Amino acid sequence: MIVENEQALNMLKQAGHIVAETLQYMLEQVRPGISTKALDDLGGAYLTAKGARSAPRLTYGFPGNTCISVNNVVAHGIPSSEIILQDGDLVNIDVSAEWNGFWADNGASRLVGTDKHNHQKLLDCSLHTLQGLIARMRSGMRINEVGAYMEKQAKTAGFQVIKNLGGHGLGNALHEEPTDILNYRDPADKRRFRKGSVVAIETFFNTRSTLAIEQPDGFTMLGNKGGFAVQHEVTLVLTDAAPIVITPMLYLDLIK
Repeated sequence: MIVENEQALNMLKQAGHIVAETLQYMLEQVRPGISTKALDDLGGAYLTAKGARSAPRLTYGFPGNTCISVNNVVAHGIPSSEIILQDGDLVNIDVSAEWNGFWADNGASRLVGTDKHNHQKLLDCSLHTLQGLIARMRSGMRINEVGAYMEKQAKTAGFQVIKNLGGHGLGNALHEEPTDILNYRDPADKRRFRKGSVVAIETFFNTRSTLAIEQPDGFTMLGNKGGFAVQHEVTLVLTDAAPIVITPMLYLDLIK
């Protein structure tokens, strides 16, 4: 989607605020002993109350309102009453939704309880990388500069990037052009971001793996070499100056 007027921008902002509020609300409920299905039910009820509809359900028939991935699950974890969060776990919640024809997407990872497995450095690297990118994003920049920055930050901290997942355009649907906003620099990618583009920028950082492998359920993705996974995601509208943040990071005080 290319935002061409204030009316469209305002509608998109409203959609973005709903998914940001939903993500914050779900992250607030994270605690040892809660199931990912219970978390998902809370998020689904919140979206419905705001008049929004789950994007993964609408687009892919996903068996949940949100994607909730725990520990070694890289992405698209299916909520389940059998997955009970434990003290020290890493949990990622990815919330995307449609509201009045406008689509927005965001996600964040956090610790469950205490950092008994020393995951804070991985979390900080992912979050700070995304924040650094938000400050750098401009229309006209090469799309592969996003991946170059992510890869540098991850490697400097001793982590890996998942190379077959990345950000994407959105706005009129969940996934639009530009596709494949990757977590590493592809030198063959000569594309540049257009002014007014709506894009979801997301980190996929891991302690060991570099690829995400889809499992037999058709959704869950695990790393090719194991390890722990985190993701942070934000929806932006690109301008010649600082981007417009469509999904504000309302959860920042919660996870610090």
